[in-house]
Amino acid sequence: MQKARIKLMSADPKKLDEVCNELKTITDRFGVAMRGPIPLPTKKLKVVTMKTPCGDGTGHGNATWDRWEMRIHKRVIDVSADERTLRQIMRITIPDGVSIGIQLRD
Repeated sequence: MQKARIKLMSADPKKLDEVCNELKTITDRFGVAMRGPIPLPTKKLKVVTMKTPCGDGTGHGNATWDRWEMRIHKRVIDVSADERTLRQIMRITIPDGVSIGIQLRD
């Protein structure tokens, strides 16, 4: 039987957990084996910029900086893939900001 690996990514972990719970209810309803959600390491994207537009900072030799950070949370779910289950998984409404990828494996 084929297996489906579902990869989920989002900056909002609450939305990610909602989608994982929907997947869990589908697999429980059809009695399909499921592994996960397995949390992968969170990727931190950082951008540091100077606050003043002229680039001088405060004028006393010490500059003021803005620090921006975005965290990307990832989950992996392995599901035994039969046709009914995959069709129901494809019908899930995915919230904005959540990206999903499905790979079929033997």
